[in-house]
Amino acid sequence: MSEATIQQHEQHYEVTPDIVEAMNTIGRGVDTLLIESELEQKLARARAEGGRLRCKLGLDPTAPDIHIGHTVVLNKLRQLQDLGHTVIFLIGDFTAAIGDPSGRNTTRPPLSPEQIKVNAETYLEQAAHVLDIEKAEVRWNSEWCGELGAAGLIQLASRYTVARLLERDDFAKRFSQQLPIAVHELIYPLMQGYDSVALHADLELGGSDQRFNLLVGRELQRQYGQPAQCILTMPLLVGLDGVNKMSKSKHNYIGITESADEMFGKVMSISDTLMWDWYNLLSLRSNAEIAALKSECENGRNPRDAKVMLAKEIVARFHDQKAAEAAEAEFNNRFRAGAVPSDIPEVTVAAAGGEIGIARLIKEAGLCPSTGEANRNIEQGGVRLDGERISDRGLKLKPGCYVLQVGKRRWARVTVS
Repeated sequence: MSEATIQQHEQHYEVTPDIVEAMNTIGRGVDTLLIESELEQKLARARAEGGRLRCKLGLDPTAPDIHIGHTVVLNKLRQLQDLGHTVIFLIGDFTAAIGDPSGRNTTRPPLSPEQIKVNAETYLEQAAHVLDIEKAEVRWNSEWCGELGAAGLIQLASRYTVARLLERDDFAKRFSQQLPIAVHELIYPLMQGYDSVALHADLELGGSDQRFNLLVGRELQRQYGQPAQCILTMPLLVGLDGVNKMSKSKHNYIGITESADEMFGKVMSISDTLMWDWYNLLSLRSNAEIAALKSECENGRNPRDAKVMLAKEIVARFHDQKAAEAAEAEFNNRFRAGAVPSDIPEVTVAAAGGEIGIARLIKEAGLCPSTGEANRNIEQGGVRLDGERISDRGLKLKPGCYVLQVGKRRWARVTVS
């Protein structure tokens, strides 16, 4: 780093009220923000000099995971974009071929170039729902990682110690349990960190499981004579059940390709308490708007109103405003007037022996993953047949057409043949 650059970054810049407000926006809902005073000075310097921070988010396209939990960190990146900074959406096509060992106790199998390309296209589509992708800097880390070569990789590896890498929690656990750690896995954090060097990042974002990798980038920037980036990690979004992180395996997620009606209904199903966490992590409303809305609900306003606003915001983001309005109308028609949805799926189920048990019918209609869960829903009063609540687990149905409802949102028009 040149003497002039060192002096520039040692200079103290005035922290104005707008910088304080920006820090409040950036800090909303975060898991970790390191180091706050450094980021504050970076913002103040950018304001004084008319510049922009370079805010980086790197995602390895390892799978086409598309539910709203994955958009939490994208929402934070969008807030930075709205504050006028340059956002860098980095597709880790090179690092995806290595495999991120974060949170794993086994070696991640490498992906083929074809898999990476397909997944990357999905990630870009996903990002475009949240970011102004036309104004974002979209990069691929194969641009510089592929040119690094063996000599460059050896030089990069010389800037970090094995002891430091083994401080990483998942490596430490595997090492203590004498589980294999492949050499290429040790290289992964270095390659991700080198991305920050190549992009001259001022701030890097990631999930809470990425903290170690982001810190490596901060150290490597120092090693290469650059100002160290600040790091920001976001927590994992709690799913519809209000207990576990959002996950397809837990069946507590909202997919961003789901219909507007399904998406709206799922948001409306979350608890009032969880709703405010979702506001902090998913809404692009200002801190002041959210605080005012929460205050109104604490002082007599129906929390349902706030939940409708959140549901419409989320639906509009992944569909459009017209779809959000229609989804609200459909929801009100369905649950206030007790009407059957207009777009329920139609299913035909064969009845062996001339009749079929109700639990089996629910499973075959795709309304529950198992007869066991179907029976639990019956016991809890969550199953209706042609509008009538069912309590008899032993009920058997003859051939005919039925409207089957499980819970508030799962419907099917079933023909038993």
